[in-house]
Amino acid sequence: MSTDLNREQKRQMRKMGALDEQGNPKRAPRATAPAKKPDEERTSIPQYFREVRAEMRKVAWPSWEEVRRYSIIVLITVLILTAYVGGLDALFGLFQDWLYKS
Repeated sequence: MSTDLNREQKRQMRKMGALDEQGNPKRAPRATAPAKKPDEERTSIPQYFREVRAEMRKVAWPSWEEVRRYSIIVLITVLILTAYVGGLDALFGLFQDWLYKS
Protein backbone atom coordinates (compact mmCIF):
# COMPACT_ATOMS: atom_id res chain seq x y z
CA MET A 1 0.00 0.00 0.00
CA SER A 2 2.76 2.43 0.89
CA THR A 3 4.32 2.19 -2.60
CA ASP A 4 1.07 3.43 -4.17
CA LEU A 5 1.13 6.71 -2.24
CA ASN A 6 3.09 9.86 -2.98
CA ARG A 7 4.92 11.81 -0.24
CA GLU A 8 2.04 14.19 0.44
CA GLN A 9 -0.44 11.36 0.82
CA LYS A 10 1.93 9.53 3.16
CA ARG A 11 2.35 12.68 5.29
CA GLN A 12 -1.40 13.12 5.55
CA MET A 13 -1.94 9.48 6.45
CA ARG A 14 0.79 9.71 9.13
CA LYS A 15 -0.97 12.75 10.59
CA MET A 16 -4.22 10.79 10.69
CA GLY A 17 -2.40 7.88 12.32
CA ALA A 18 -3.01 5.43 9.48
CA LEU A 19 0.72 4.90 8.75
CA ASP A 20 3.71 4.34 11.01
CA GLU A 21 7.08 6.12 10.56
CA GLN A 22 8.28 3.56 7.99
CA GLY A 23 5.18 4.14 5.83
CA ASN A 24 3.53 0.81 6.66
CA PRO A 25 -0.20 0.76 7.35
CA LYS A 26 -1.26 0.53 10.98
CA ARG A 27 -4.05 -1.73 11.97
CA ALA A 28 -6.91 0.08 13.62
CA PRO A 29 -8.03 -1.41 16.91
CA ARG A 30 -11.11 -3.52 16.54
CA ALA A 31 -14.26 -1.78 17.69
CA THR A 32 -15.86 -3.46 20.67
CA ALA A 33 -19.57 -4.02 20.95
CA PRO A 34 -21.37 -1.51 23.16
CA ALA A 35 -21.99 -2.75 26.67
CA LYS A 36 -25.53 -3.85 27.41
CA LYS A 37 -27.49 -1.71 29.79
CA PRO A 38 -28.65 -3.35 32.98
CA ASP A 39 -32.26 -4.53 33.12
CA GLU A 40 -33.23 -1.88 35.67
CA GLU A 41 -32.76 0.85 33.04
CA ARG A 42 -35.23 -0.76 30.68
CA THR A 43 -38.70 0.70 30.24
CA SER A 44 -41.59 -1.36 31.50
CA ILE A 45 -44.44 -2.24 29.17
CA PRO A 46 -46.98 0.06 30.87
CA GLN A 47 -44.45 2.92 30.83
CA TYR A 48 -43.82 2.29 27.13
CA PHE A 49 -47.53 2.57 26.32
CA ARG A 50 -47.86 5.73 28.44
CA GLU A 51 -45.01 7.30 26.47
CA VAL A 52 -46.52 6.20 23.15
CA ARG A 53 -49.86 7.70 24.14
CA ALA A 54 -48.19 10.97 25.16
CA GLU A 55 -46.33 11.15 21.83
CA MET A 56 -49.48 10.38 19.84
CA ARG A 57 -51.21 13.32 21.54
CA LYS A 58 -48.51 15.60 20.09
CA VAL A 59 -49.29 14.52 16.51
CA ALA A 60 -51.09 17.09 14.37
CA TRP A 61 -53.94 14.94 13.08
CA PRO A 62 -55.72 16.10 9.89
CA SER A 63 -59.37 17.07 10.05
CA TRP A 64 -62.03 14.93 8.37
CA GLU A 65 -62.34 17.51 5.57
CA GLU A 66 -58.60 17.32 4.86
CA VAL A 67 -58.65 13.52 4.80
CA ARG A 68 -61.60 13.51 2.40
CA ARG A 69 -60.05 16.16 0.11
CA TYR A 70 -56.67 14.41 -0.05
CA SER A 71 -58.32 11.04 -0.65
CA ILE A 72 -60.28 12.46 -3.60
CA ILE A 73 -57.09 13.99 -5.02
CA VAL A 74 -55.28 10.65 -4.74
CA LEU A 75 -58.13 8.73 -6.38
CA ILE A 76 -58.37 11.20 -9.28
CA THR A 77 -54.60 11.03 -9.77
CA VAL A 78 -54.67 7.23 -9.77
CA LEU A 79 -57.51 7.20 -12.31
CA ILE A 80 -55.70 9.63 -14.62
CA LEU A 81 -52.43 7.69 -14.46
CA THR A 82 -54.25 4.38 -14.96
CA ALA A 83 -56.00 5.77 -18.05
CA TYR A 84 -52.68 7.12 -19.37
CA VAL A 85 -50.85 3.81 -18.92
CA GLY A 86 -53.83 1.88 -20.33
CA GLY A 87 -53.92 4.17 -23.37
CA LEU A 88 -50.21 3.69 -23.98
CA ASP A 89 -50.64 -0.07 -23.63
CA ALA A 90 -53.46 -0.09 -26.19
CA LEU A 91 -51.46 2.14 -28.56
CA PHE A 92 -48.37 -0.04 -28.34
CA GLY A 93 -50.55 -3.12 -28.78
CA LEU A 94 -51.96 -1.71 -32.02
CA PHE A 95 -48.45 -0.81 -33.17
CA GLN A 96 -47.25 -4.33 -32.35
CA ASP A 97 -50.14 -5.88 -34.28
CA TRP A 98 -49.37 -3.65 -37.30
CA LEU A 99 -45.66 -4.42 -37.06
CA TYR A 100 -46.00 -8.21 -36.93
CA LYS A 101 -48.85 -8.54 -39.48
CA SER A 102 -46.80 -6.85 -42.17
